[in-house]
Amino acid sequence: MADPTPPGITVAIATLDRPELLARCLDAVLAGVTAPWEIVVVDQGRDPLTAAVVAEREEQASLVYVRQPTRGLAASRNAALAAATAPVLATTDDDCVPDREWLAAIGKAFAEQPAPQLVTGRVLPLGPERAGYHAISTRSSPDRVDLLAGVAPWRAGTGANTAVERERAERIGGWDERLGVGSAGGAGEDVDFLYRLMRAGARVRYEPEALVHHERQDAARRRATRTSYGRGIGACCGIQLRRGDSGGLRMLGQWTALRGGMLRRAVTQRDRRSAFEELLVARGTAGGLIYGLRVAG
Repeated sequence: MADPTPPGITVAIATLDRPELLARCLDAVLAGVTAPWEIVVVDQGRDPLTAAVVAEREEQASLVYVRQPTRGLAASRNAALAAATAPVLATTDDDCVPDREWLAAIGKAFAEQPAPQLVTGRVLPLGPERAGYHAISTRSSPDRVDLLAGVAPWRAGTGANTAVERERAERIGGWDERLGVGSAGGAGEDVDFLYRLMRAGARVRYEPEALVHHERQDAARRRATRTSYGRGIGACCGIQLRRGDSGGLRMLGQWTALRGGMLRRAVTQRDRRSAFEELLVARGTAGGLIYGLRVAG
């Protein structure tokens, strides 16, 4: 394994009863050309094999195992933030496989001027295409770009491939635990986190060389997550609106325009599957908006 290079980067991996996938993710990080300062594994599941997977690799790197009984992806991120000791916290999930150059590209981006406070990157589907399976959280643009407040936060990146200055994350209070897969908010913790960071003046660098591959979803799993996906965005917008932040209304308008365009295109092309999925997203967004307005009060 390579020696760690500045800035020191803590890698945080969220996992839930998928020890085989966690092992694959850990091995990919350990095989990288740049070593992490440490790896924090946050376990919200009940499978005893998860702890064993971590223990088997303790001689290869500084590994921190955190048992987190509170469900939710935001709670997992916050547990990792509390345990991290490096200046930068890079997050990914157990169903992801970071590229060998992932941490090297992140470190290089933070060292450039003007320096970003958060780095995201490409997310591509893992492995060859398979009938009935769909890519998720895809970010494929080859263009490096800096993003500031006002940009739709889902354009900036996704939580499966995010690296943030730890102090910046702590300054805004980390991730909102009312959001995220496993919480009542359904999803959207990464969108909310990016939005609040940019609103606080952070520069986000989309760095295409920072690459993570993400496991595909089968059709049933994809349909099951469409409502949750929309709910998370709606909840994020509702929370900001209830706080009196007009950016929440702008974000809701951007989201409605985006998904409305996708629905119109699906209808025009007579793509019944995609149209149905967009209706599920819309239903989730409406429910999430109501949830966000209520919990923020």
